[in-house]
Amino acid sequence: MGSDRTFLLVDGNNVIHAWAELKDLHRRERGLAHEKLKHLLGQYQDVSGVRVVLVFDGRGQRMEKTQQGETHEVQVIYTDSAHTADDIIERLSAKYASRYRLIVATNDMAEQSLVYAMGAEVISAEDLHRQLQDSHGLMDAWLQRYRRSDG
Repeated sequence: MGSDRTFLLVDGNNVIHAWAELKDLHRRERGLAHEKLKHLLGQYQDVSGVRVVLVFDGRGQRMEKTQQGETHEVQVIYTDSAHTADDIIERLSAKYASRYRLIVATNDMAEQSLVYAMGAEVISAEDLHRQLQDSHGLMDAWLQRYRRSDG
């Protein structure tokens, strides 16, 4: 690999439908599940140093790229109506897997096989959930140590 930089590409809708708490939130109001996932991934990015790119299926006539905000800066891509999140993840994997460490989070087995063949690593939505929980635990432990040393 040409760089130590690690990127996590997340198939947003696939993950939302795999996590019970996000799936329930999605049923009530779609945008809330998107925002919750962005928030959780932003916290993970802050703790892990892994650069997160969250990809959602079509939102309109053209592709949109957004940032979550100043603190988390998760890159979010909403595909245009002619493309799927899988298309974008495949394109990014083909272009960057030889230059960076890419990890793709999805439960789509066909997508996993394809991006793995391109040189990306793959994790399931459940493995991503565990990693986010672990990073949250690390952050809590760090905050407790910081508070004790500050007082």
